[in-house]
Amino acid sequence: MSNKNIVVIGGGTGSFTVLSGLKLFSNLNLQAIVNMVDNGGSTGKLRDELGVLPPGDIRQCLVALAESPEVLRQLFNYRFDCGELTGHNFGNLFLSALEKITGNFEEGVKTAGDILSIRGEVIPVTTDNINLSITLENGTELVGQAKMHDSLEYLQYPVKELKLIPKAKLNPRAKKAIMEADSVIIGPGLFYGSLLPNLIVPGMSEVLAKTEAQIIYNVNLMSKVAGHKQWSVEEHIRQLNKFIGAEVIDIALYNTTQPDPKLVEKYKEEGEPVVKANKSNKIGKTTLIGADLIADGIFINPNKKDPLKRTLIRHDPLKLAEALYRLV
Repeated sequence: MSNKNIVVIGGGTGSFTVLSGLKLFSNLNLQAIVNMVDNGGSTGKLRDELGVLPPGDIRQCLVALAESPEVLRQLFNYRFDCGELTGHNFGNLFLSALEKITGNFEEGVKTAGDILSIRGEVIPVTTDNINLSITLENGTELVGQAKMHDSLEYLQYPVKELKLIPKAKLNPRAKKAIMEADSVIIGPGLFYGSLLPNLIVPGMSEVLAKTEAQIIYNVNLMSKVAGHKQWSVEEHIRQLNKFIGAEVIDIALYNTTQPDPKLVEKYKEEGEPVVKANKSNKIGKTTLIGADLIADGIFINPNKKDPLKRTLIRHDPLKLAEALYRLV
């Protein structure tokens, strides 16, 4: 079978899952385009104290594509749990140090990729130093991706406006990758915090509308979107199109398997219900395809010192990759 150029657009955990699975198929040339708005946890501290670009989501994609020994992959994900480095991730520190040494974030990412022997490329969507600004319908402005996790208002009011501060320039390497791709895969990931910060970079919507690549949207398992606690698969597609400014999604891939009922109830209480389709197989130009994509069992975070709350219900990397492989 001929090789295919596959571009994955997203952020940390979601792109890690997709890339980890697709990496198993040797005829796929993988490129990950990563948002650059993370400002929480270890990444936020490094941005504030060193003035570097956010390394966290980039690191996760590098590890996902790594073909280096397991100990190196563990090293890049290692998080310190004592002393002055408590909460910091070794890979984040390493990438920040490389940025300082080379004077160029992309060069640092490339060097880290060489060390980890990654199969593919990891590309920041922009190399501008930016933050995410979310304005809610009640007028509240949340500046910084981390504010989404801390604000109760974010769960109460719909998003009125989403923008990048300052305005960013699309990385030419990201544009080139999309234009040369056979398939572009968007998500899964936080809708406002991970996916849209890639898609609202000026120039991105034009590139997505112009490319001849098949565009696939991996719909999230759970619907954690501000003020919209019951978004269906179809509504996710409508909202994505609205922010992109054009109907570009060819296929929406969504999960059809019901997670553990106790977990479903827990998430629902926290304003995060299961995403379901309204029994349609088409919305606009987008074909909806359902499949069993959910991981068996419950995700247990091995890092007890991780400051971020991680979702317990997750995509299964192999199930997702096999479904995507059939499409691409």
